[in-house]
Amino acid sequence: MIRVLGSHVGGDWTVAAGTLEWSCWTTVAHVAHDLLAYAGQLAGRPADGYLPFDLVVSPAASPAEALAVAAACGNLLAVALDAADPALRAWHFGPCDPTGFAAMGVAETLLHTYDITRGLGVDWQLPARLATVVLARLFPDAPPGPPAEVLLWMTGRAAIAGRPRRGSWTWQAALP
Repeated sequence: MIRVLGSHVGGDWTVAAGTLEWSCWTTVAHVAHDLLAYAGQLAGRPADGYLPFDLVVSPAASPAEALAVAAACGNLLAVALDAADPALRAWHFGPCDPTGFAAMGVAETLLHTYDITRGLGVDWQLPARLATVVLARLFPDAPPGPPAEVLLWMTGRAAIAGRPRRGSWTWQAALP
């Protein structure tokens, strides 16, 4: 996200992030929030809900500062993942293991970077390797096809051959 968007902080971040109703700036703040929430879930290990805390990025923060907050929250998630026992379970609509939280962090970052690039008019595509990992962990029912295209379809961002754009979707982070 930082590599892709860092050189575009002078653009108009008040525009919609792709097809989202959020602005590009609000979308970065959302990513920061989710990455911190996932780190908190791993550290706190709640079994039945989200910990009652929230991240608020100052509305006065510039796009560069908002990206720095997202990077810091991503680093906190990385530290929490590194410290987590693979057998750990924490709540995300059911018991979720560290690989689920890692996949959700990657998904949030990839997908919302895509959204923001669409809003800012930046030509960028999701990396196939990372899309493959996200699909394997969060979307076990994904159809075959190019991973980046399939991930965009699974999350309602694009149509793929023979399949209309999805109107709703969920990922499967909790383990059975």
